[in-house]
Amino acid sequence: MPAEALCSALRTSPQGLGEDDAHARLEAHGPNRLQGAAPRRLLVEIARRLGSPLVLVLIVAGAASLATGEGMSAWIIGSIVVLSIVIDRIQEQRAESAAARLASQVALTARVLRDGQERSVPVERIVPGDIVRLAAGAQVPADGVLLRASDLFVQQAALTGESFPVEKKPAAGAAASIEDAPWVVFMGSSVISGNAVMLACRTGPSAEIGQIAHLVAADRGELAMEHDLRRFGNFILRVAVFLVLFVVVVGGFLHRPWLETLLFALALAVGITPELLPMVVTVSLARGAQRLAREQVIVKRMAAIHNLGSMDVLCTDKTGTLTEARIALTRQVDVSGQDSAGVLENVFLNSHFESGLRTPLEDAVLAHGGVDVSAWRKLDEVPFDFERRRVSVLVEGPAGRRLSVKGAARDVLALCEQFEQEGRAQPWTPQVRAQAQATLQQLESGGLRVLGVAWKPVPDSVVNAGIADEAGLVFSGFAAFVDPPKADAAAALRDLHAKGVQVKVVTGDSELVARHVWEALGMPVKGILLGSEIATMDDRALAWRVQRANLFCRVDPVQKNRIIRALRARGHVVGYLGDGINDAPALHSADVGISVDTAADAARAAADLILLRPSLAVLSAAVSEGRRTFANTRKYILLGTSSSFGNMASMAAAAVLLPFLPMLPVQILLNNLLYDLVSTTLPLDRVEAREVARPQHWDMELVRRFMLVIGPVSSLFDLLTFWVLLQGLAATPAQFQSGWFIESLATQVLAVFVIRTHGPALGSRPHPALAWTALAVLAFAAVLPLTPLGAWFGLLVLPWGFYAAMAGMTVAYLVLLEAVKRRFHAHAQRRRATTAVLRRA
Repeated sequence: MPAEALCSALRTSPQGLGEDDAHARLEAHGPNRLQGAAPRRLLVEIARRLGSPLVLVLIVAGAASLATGEGMSAWIIGSIVVLSIVIDRIQEQRAESAAARLASQVALTARVLRDGQERSVPVERIVPGDIVRLAAGAQVPADGVLLRASDLFVQQAALTGESFPVEKKPAAGAAASIEDAPWVVFMGSSVISGNAVMLACRTGPSAEIGQIAHLVAADRGELAMEHDLRRFGNFILRVAVFLVLFVVVVGGFLHRPWLETLLFALALAVGITPELLPMVVTVSLARGAQRLAREQVIVKRMAAIHNLGSMDVLCTDKTGTLTEARIALTRQVDVSGQDSAGVLENVFLNSHFESGLRTPLEDAVLAHGGVDVSAWRKLDEVPFDFERRRVSVLVEGPAGRRLSVKGAARDVLALCEQFEQEGRAQPWTPQVRAQAQATLQQLESGGLRVLGVAWKPVPDSVVNAGIADEAGLVFSGFAAFVDPPKADAAAALRDLHAKGVQVKVVTGDSELVARHVWEALGMPVKGILLGSEIATMDDRALAWRVQRANLFCRVDPVQKNRIIRALRARGHVVGYLGDGINDAPALHSADVGISVDTAADAARAAADLILLRPSLAVLSAAVSEGRRTFANTRKYILLGTSSSFGNMASMAAAAVLLPFLPMLPVQILLNNLLYDLVSTTLPLDRVEAREVARPQHWDMELVRRFMLVIGPVSSLFDLLTFWVLLQGLAATPAQFQSGWFIESLATQVLAVFVIRTHGPALGSRPHPALAWTALAVLAFAAVLPLTPLGAWFGLLVLPWGFYAAMAGMTVAYLVLLEAVKRRFHAHAQRRRATTAVLRRA
């Protein structure tokens, strides 16, 4: 439909909607966002959690206890299940709310006309009938038709798969496909250059991209972290099933009461199950997001925190990250390196009349001034794109019509057939070309960023310009800019290097500029890879070369993305820091996409983390926080599996060796519940320096080895306790069960203080919440047999001699545990070092 007819049909005008009308339409059409995954109902959420392998063990045990009349056991198991699900859900809800609040700080906005005034509104509040202004760097917020456009190029690969930007112009008509509708712009596309005014026609799920939104809303599948945790849950489930079958079979062979044996076996399965693992992960991520917010980092996707802790390669742009991004135009020289007024005039005309996204280079040219453009007018423009790496403007002035071109120096040089000397065009000679190349190299070697500037006269009959016109140019000279390194960049780079993160620069600048800045920051150049070289490599060759280079220069957006994928193919966890439209593919491909709050919409939309201050120092602090979150999650797994496995293995052995049950099922369950209370404080715990010194990776093989090494230490002292109770104190079955209940809980809880740190336990202070919770649980267990409540659990008062013996054995246990733990970690560190050497090789 013609634009006027559409405005009439949508009851709007070029002056836009009124606020009241827009609000009413928002109520009618709903928020302007794609249909995401529908919020799961409470019952569905509960069912999802009940399907966890870890929780299934508890459900089976609770059902069996209830069916056999063991009400107390069923009540404790039910409490554990409810505690796990409720706390996990509450923490997840808080995490989601916190993430939403933080994300709202960097929500995308659009410029719309409301009540005749231009204002910025959140994209979600765009409605059909809104008049929206588009500029380079913005995302198209809805499907709509163009009312006006000037050199508008958009990237709509999300809809069409086209690799290159397409030009859009106002028109009207029928189209069979998206590609055949140059007057229509679509939600999800990005404005590469130019500007326009559009009429929003379809928003939210009604937009074209809404028809494929189910692909976006569909479950992305398990992330690496979730996959490893589920593998771990299945492993624990297999161990639990083995324990149950072992105890039941042995009990049957020894003619034990089958019901009592079954309940005992199920209690063992409950005891070895780290049922609070989902809650601990959620709490750790939520706490990490809050701490990162204090470090001026906004977390859009919670799982990215774990990836941040695992990151061992960071790829970053140069401008604004390593440099101040306070660019100034310092030189305008001809091919011989002499100052040239002609260069300044041409580059100023081009920058003044360019309508695309203004970069700091254009701002620097305009800030420099020195050229009167009042007598000039713009006729047409060939906007910048990332393939050509230049922009051309057709202008008319006192000297007639000319096409003014600026862009990547070597690309512009290649298009020129003449050069300017004293205001006149002269033919190229090999000597002049060599002189131009020498001047360019001299400027770049001094750390200056250089643009090539050219022009050519055109007849008065020419009113439009195209890419084909960028040929046969007259080379005017070079415009050189200075962008000094950031004061804090060198320290941040050293800090990241010390933390085991390799920093690689990925830039469109020349290798000479990148080398100068990199060396000015005190960093060694290990290897340089150019975009022209990457273009000739297949993926296997690139995966080999990216290991040995740390400066990637003259690269385009496609090559940036290939670099990220090649590094990941080599087994690295890769972060990418970028803020431009051309960075969006690489941000999406990286394990951790990082952008800044001033970035282009497309970059912010693709990022996982948003830095409120574009500084590597901020990112270095964020890496430490990611590792701290990772460490506390892993700490719970190591603690829960090692101590629980040891105790449960001891109980299984005791069930074979003793003529009675070593602990009542209800006592095992109470023991597990009290220990879980201590575990809930682990996400708050302090993390030692070595935990944040190197990248952290999920290693379930290490968890299994830790369980199989540390668990037997606990079992050894359990057997010693058996001997003391039976031989030293001549305990009755009831006294034996009470004594071992206290000893088992005490060793599990006190082992937390040993296992929570790699170094000496006495040299590392736990978080006060962890310390006080652990001491409270120990005091409760010691006093419980003295209260009427203890009788409910079959606990008896024990002689003071038992407590003295238990204290001595516990001290001995902690000393041996400390020694074994440190030996284990030393061996694991040697294994990691060997693996790292082999991987580098």
